[in-house]
Amino acid sequence: MPGAKYFVTVAGNIGAGKSSLTRLIAERLGWHAWYESVDDNPYLADFYRDMHTWSFHLQVFFLGHRAEQHLRLAAHAQSVIQDRSIYEDRYIFAPALHRLGNLSDRDFQAYARVYDLVVAHLPPPALLIYLRASVDTLLERISHRARGIESGITADYLTLLNELYEAWIPTFDLCPVLTVPADRLDFVRYERHLDVIAERILARLWGQEEIVFPDDP
Repeated sequence: MPGAKYFVTVAGNIGAGKSSLTRLIAERLGWHAWYESVDDNPYLADFYRDMHTWSFHLQVFFLGHRAEQHLRLAAHAQSVIQDRSIYEDRYIFAPALHRLGNLSDRDFQAYARVYDLVVAHLPPPALLIYLRASVDTLLERISHRARGIESGITADYLTLLNELYEAWIPTFDLCPVLTVPADRLDFVRYERHLDVIAERILARLWGQEEIVFPDDP
């Protein structure tokens, strides 16, 4: 309802536009924006050098780090929109590492057990926004922003992540989900597209169950 305080989290593949949507919706609705940070991750450099050795360490660090952030944001005095949820590590990135052979069965199962214990004690967000985008769109946006750390991301890897997202989203029931068709809604370039998304976010938060995005916003 208008005037209420909300904790909203944004999920989606690499290049889907999570950080941009977080920033723009925060500006539009007067919310606090919280972005995924890599600067304070002590395992990331080692992970990129040797994924097989460091995948378990990285995932455990992310679990603790994101749980701490989640609690802080849920208790924030004003409405918050978060770039990247704690849930994606468990259902997207850890399974991807497992499938690619960088996380053993033993380590994946140990991580999943700890995750289940931690998340069971976290308050759910009010809304999860899922940015759904094709691999072509993801590659185009990754190329456009030209981040060095993303130079090795392949279409096959993005396809794997998309498959995991599409399998996970229908099963996610901790809070309502708003799926945004990010292929045809370029909310960075077109303000009217952002208007449509902002309206749908508020409608979902205010209890509207069926959310339809126009074919031509």
